Amino acid sequence: MSASTAERREFVQGVLGRLVADGLADHLEEPSYGDDTVYRLSVPGIDRDVAVIQKGCPDGAHSSTRWSAPDWAGEVYLWWVCDNMGFQPGEHVSKGVNRLFKRLTDDGPDQLAGVIFHSSPCGGTARVCPKADRSITIGGREVPPPCIYVFPDRDPSASEWNWRGDQERYFPAVLLKAFRIPEDQVPHFVGAIGYRVVGGRRKTHIISRAGLGRTTSHRS
Repeated sequence: MSASTAERREFVQGVLGRLVADGLADHLEEPSYGDDTVYRLSVPGIDRDVAVIQKGCPDGAHSSTRWSAPDWAGEVYLWWVCDNMGFQPGEHVSKGVNRLFKRLTDDGPDQLAGVIFHSSPCGGTARVCPKADRSITIGGREVPPPCIYVFPDRDPSASEWNWRGDQERYFPAVLLKAFRIPEDQVPHFVGAIGYRVVGGRRKTHIISRAGLGRTTSHRS
């Protein structure tokens, strides 16, 4: 089930390219080979461009914490293109989210808007997707909508970050429009990441949404 780097790039390019083809984005600038895998999208309604940083499975430091936000970006997303079938998607996401906490409280300038979990096995028999009924055809394959999680705003002095999952971003609605999900239904398909520190111990809250009435919540 392991895909090559070229295949993973082809998958991400296919999904993001669909935004341009559908008129949801004005321009897609793809990364040059050998450089960091950062896609640049010009999206109507966002003053500054959207940066999508392609990464592998989120359990490693390289895919979760070793990245920097381009100075031109208005919203920045990590896209975890994970073909590893050793864990369920939720466990993969949890590993990455736990690593990301230190990027939320450090003194650096980088602000992460959200994370995306989406790869070619999604929607297939090996990785059944609850959003399969919303799949569209991209590159000859049926592709379900991605799992999107909004990340909290940075605040090193806080003790709670997006714990109730009410933080909002602009780009998720744009991405989901490519999958024919109308704007009024977008809140039912966008998850959230929250943290809280109580008594010196960190708690993590991950909310996953796959449509109306299809919400799961995990706290650790």
